Amino acid sequence: MSDAFIAQAALAAALAWGAGLRLYAVVFALGLLGRSGGVELPESLAVLSHPLVLVGSGVLTLAEFVGDKIPLVDSLSDTVQTFIRIPAGAALAAAVFGDSSGAMQTLAALAGGGFAATSHVAKAGSRALINTSPEPVSNVAASLGEETLLGAGLWLALVHPLAFLGALGVFLVATLWMLRRLWHWLTRRPARTL
Repeated sequence: MSDAFIAQAALAAALAWGAGLRLYAVVFALGLLGRSGGVELPESLAVLSHPLVLVGSGVLTLAEFVGDKIPLVDSLSDTVQTFIRIPAGAALAAAVFGDSSGAMQTLAALAGGGFAATSHVAKAGSRALINTSPEPVSNVAASLGEETLLGAGLWLALVHPLAFLGALGVFLVATLWMLRRLWHWLTRRPARTL
């Protein structure tokens, strides 16, 4: 595999994975980087640096940043975003390969949808558990942690693509392990009586 392909695959995976956590922040950050010349966007993603897209994604990023810190608002948002983040992650991953064959775009969309779904389920599931706690500090800490993880992941994908792909593999395995444990915990709990 060439270095260019690894960089392209890491960017596609990072955008899809990040979309599962914070779609609007991913679009806004990449658009800003493209507009400032910090990253050369593929032609099919150049629209992200258009001023209207930057303003729209910036406003949505701010709204999500604030709303994600409020207990129950974050879970409601995650529920609605399930129908937006996963297809958007697939579309962003496919767009990275916009100048490639249709088969490569389809493969990127399928993998991207899987990455977005995995990160979204991990985020939404952990937030649903955190919301069972009556204090708001854990919500704010989890939200800031997700934003830090997203920033670090995007940076790593752009600067060290192979390291990002390895870290993504670890994230996917850890998420699957966590979901298995969560399912086991939910199905083994004794039923509550009212």
